[in-house]
Amino acid sequence: MTVTLAGSRGLVESRLVPESGFELDTFAISGLPRRPGFDLVRALAEAVRAPFACGRILARRRPDVVLGAGGYVAGPMVLAARVRGIPTALTEADAHFGLANRLAAPFARRVFLAYGIPGRSGAKYRVTGRPIPSSHLGARREAGRARFGLPADRPVLAVFGGLAGAQALNTFAVKAFGEHGPAVLHVSGERDYEGLRAKVRRPDYVLLPTTDHFGEALAVADLAISRAGGTVWELAAAGTPSILVPYPYATADHQSLNARHFEQGGGAVALDQDDLARVPGLVSELLADPARLRRMSEAMRALARPDAADVIADELIELAGDPG
Repeated sequence: MTVTLAGSRGLVESRLVPESGFELDTFAISGLPRRPGFDLVRALAEAVRAPFACGRILARRRPDVVLGAGGYVAGPMVLAARVRGIPTALTEADAHFGLANRLAAPFARRVFLAYGIPGRSGAKYRVTGRPIPSSHLGARREAGRARFGLPADRPVLAVFGGLAGAQALNTFAVKAFGEHGPAVLHVSGERDYEGLRAKVRRPDYVLLPTTDHFGEALAVADLAISRAGGTVWELAAAGTPSILVPYPYATADHQSLNARHFEQGGGAVALDQDDLARVPGLVSELLADPARLRRMSEAMRALARPDAADVIADELIELAGDPG
């Protein structure tokens, strides 16, 4: 089986896809600005041209099935595939069904949901969880703590700021724990890293911009603080009890919906960003209660969907063999 990817020039996939060894076809597309102006006109013009550019990519690649990963980039490709009679599917990574997927769903034969979403049921929809890298599964705590220079016999708090960074969360974590507290592994994202370095004043606070060993970063933690985007599924697979602080400006507040799923399942505590001042006390309370942490860890594992990628791949193979 051959897998190729398509996306927009200049976005993160332009770097990550080739680095992962896959071929990437690009076409011009951008999100629609909220304010009238030249950027809106340009974005509308790109949106009109994009399905034709996607049609040319499909004519060259001749795929058996097309999967749209959500967002404005996926829509034109799904539309072009439908016009050509190629079976299509979509993924929705959050607990809110995004606008791009709402527009593209009529053209898709299957929609894979990370969370159950009211009004999205029936044969077309399947709740699979969100795919996570297989390399992030099965890491050992002892090996991870040795790799990152963390104490083997003391509680470790992990802080995950995301690929791009979560400035409010990053700044708060360093202010709250940079001088005292439990041992910390803080993966800040590259954007905020340089501004945070000088504020860390103890050797058992390990601050990294990013890591190629994220599975071990998950495994070292007794407790994690994180946004409630895609990382929550990796935390669940690792069985990591979590304090989730949703990004307050996410579209339709979807990160709050994501966080609520794991809080209601017993694996996490969800806090608004305005309540960050509660975090140090909550961290102390949870780290002092190993029995509660064990229950939260078990709940996270029960909520996890580590086989999401395999389930989706199997269904795509089935779709490819059934042009419909």
